[in-house]
Amino acid sequence: MTAFAQACAEHAALLEKLGALEEVVTYVGEALATAISRGNKVMLIGNGGSATDADHLAAEFTGRFQMDRAGMPAMALTTSAAALTAIANDYGYESVFERQVEAFGVPGDVLIAISTSGNSESVNRAVALARDREIVTVALTGRDGGTLARLAEIIVLVPGDVTARIQEMHLLIGHTWCDTVERALFGPAADDGAQDQS
Repeated sequence: MTAFAQACAEHAALLEKLGALEEVVTYVGEALATAISRGNKVMLIGNGGSATDADHLAAEFTGRFQMDRAGMPAMALTTSAAALTAIANDYGYESVFERQVEAFGVPGDVLIAISTSGNSESVNRAVALARDREIVTVALTGRDGGTLARLAEIIVLVPGDVTARIQEMHLLIGHTWCDTVERALFGPAADDGAQDQS
């Protein structure tokens, strides 16, 4: 079996299991729509590939996903090299997201914490602080959820063990949230003429 064929087979097998998450994924999408409609924002965090997912999804909210509409308030706390390196240098890397949540988060915001293992100290510290600040915390994780699954209010756990496959499911789930919010706040899904041009 080629690497491509194996990846496709693993992806398909994990995708079949994702149906069990429909209720919680839908719930999170509705919670995001409610928060945004009330004037709150979405913050996203993660390391490595999960940082890229955080940035990607924030862009879908502030730009557009499938329809032309007003920009929605979302921010990835993974994108400022100055903030990340200053905080890491002065306080340690484990504080890079916690410090930004402290600076930007207000009650009623939503923090989406993305971690395939659930054991990233920088992510988990931010989630713990967010809960203290009455910020809704969502864990988008995999494997057994790690420490993150015990810290966050809402757990979306992809039942896989391979990091790459978990990340692929995370992106699908994130896109579902973008679609849910757009439908809730701006009407039915866009037709083919309004697809993203990226």
